[in-house]
Amino acid sequence: MSSARPHVSDQERRTRLVRRHLLAPDTRADRVEEVAASLIGLHATDPASVYLSARARMREPSVGAVERALYDDRSLHRMMAMRRTMFVVPDHLAQAVHESTGRAIAAKERRGAQKFLLDGLGWTAERYEAAEEAVIAALRELGEATAAELGAAVPEIAERVHTDAGKRYASSQAASGRLLRTLAAERRIRRGRPRGSWTSSQFRWSAAPEGEDTPRLDEAAAKAELVLRYLARFGPATLDDIKWWTGWTLTATRRALADAGAREADLDGATGYLAPNDDERGPGADGPEAPTTALLPSLDPTAMGWRGRDFYLEPDHVPALFDRNGNIGPTVWWDGRIVGAWSQRRDGEVVWRLLSDIGAEGRSAVGAEAARLTAWLGDTRVTPAFRTPLEHELRTG
Repeated sequence: MSSARPHVSDQERRTRLVRRHLLAPDTRADRVEEVAASLIGLHATDPASVYLSARARMREPSVGAVERALYDDRSLHRMMAMRRTMFVVPDHLAQAVHESTGRAIAAKERRGAQKFLLDGLGWTAERYEAAEEAVIAALRELGEATAAELGAAVPEIAERVHTDAGKRYASSQAASGRLLRTLAAERRIRRGRPRGSWTSSQFRWSAAPEGEDTPRLDEAAAKAELVLRYLARFGPATLDDIKWWTGWTLTATRRALADAGAREADLDGATGYLAPNDDERGPGADGPEAPTTALLPSLDPTAMGWRGRDFYLEPDHVPALFDRNGNIGPTVWWDGRIVGAWSQRRDGEVVWRLLSDIGAEGRSAVGAEAARLTAWLGDTRVTPAFRTPLEHELRTG
């Protein structure tokens, strides 16, 4: 790593965030694939967030454009990746993301699923593997199927595991849940169109095309590539940021930074890292001509892009904007900062509240953006999967 330590101020980091994450009007994308690439991936734990994150960054956003990329062109891949979180990743990054983060997650998923089903149902390892092969065979015959439809075709995966019997929190889970999640993590099957609208999380499943396997990337090389991609879009970032965002160990993170040739930067006394070819006064250093606003959904990749968020989020605002597990709700942005929250009420209106004073110009811009989002959503109602205190208050107030 270079010994040079250029200084990057918080203001410059916010300027980079606005431009590199396509939040300024002149940076908007024409295609959803460009949006996903600008953020490496779109958070997809909450299906609606994929569409709302894309909408905030596209010149002419539409639900149809996202659906075509996900389900027709297959230029976007929904996959379990960084931090064991669901992401939608552009095709050209999918292999590196899988090799650097997803493959280890898939191996852990397999161990957990086998233990859950072997212990819970008394299956043998051979029966587990036979059930997997039967599911894939059924999907090749059916083309697409929901978990319930697969349970009818492969009855053993409809068997239920009962846990905590006799307790008030006793529950049961079909074998299909763990088995399908593992196959998806291994990229042997994939999620198709959901049942219902684009906000639904009840997906249909299909088998991965035969003969689609690509040569495995070297894990270390894949990790170095992912770090370079991350620093190009989110840098400068600290070691803790990168470790948290990827979900890697400290040792793996340090090695990936070294392999990537990352160089150090001074973040007002803290050590950050830049991509080796990133000129601190290069693209992203000069801000937009005027402050910009954005209404970003829960778990948006920008809001969840760093562990150290003080440069764009007041610490005092965290309790109102996050749930107890660290999931951020829908946020209002102004000039590269989170300044409030928004929600959609039952009548469809998008309402918002500021936690910071952004002046008359800022309030007018946020109001106009809320009106545009209300019109874009139309009859669709969006409820975040993870409710946060201020979002809940706005929705019911």
